[in-house]
Amino acid sequence: MSKKVAIIASNGGVFDAYKVFNIATAAAATDFEVAIFFTFEGLNLIHKEANGQLSMPAGKEHIAAGFVNANIPSIPELVGMAQEMDVKFIGCQMTMDVMGLGNDAFVDGVEVGGAVTFLEFAKDADITLTF
Repeated sequence: MSKKVAIIASNGGVFDAYKVFNIATAAAATDFEVAIFFTFEGLNLIHKEANGQLSMPAGKEHIAAGFVNANIPSIPELVGMAQEMDVKFIGCQMTMDVMGLGNDAFVDGVEVGGAVTFLEFAKDADITLTF
């Protein structure tokens, strides 16, 4: 039985994105099976247009330069890295319906599903996190 990490991404800021993808890629690199359920503003993290323009909290704009100076990958790059490491992306069907978004608005490889889809993965997860 493989070790599993289940992550819920429900917030859509740049700090949230770095937390989600840092944990996801670290877990995948250490042989965990990882799934991320993107819901509400969290869908911004995998939105083709929005994920390169995520908001920085007010008063923290100087940190953007720190990410560049520390050679930290961009959010779109982290999305690609996570996908290359077989991190499973689940886009919340209900939220997509409410927001009028189709699967074509998101990066390739997103599985569209509801809470039951995520719960099926998470029911025997070793670690479950919410950001």
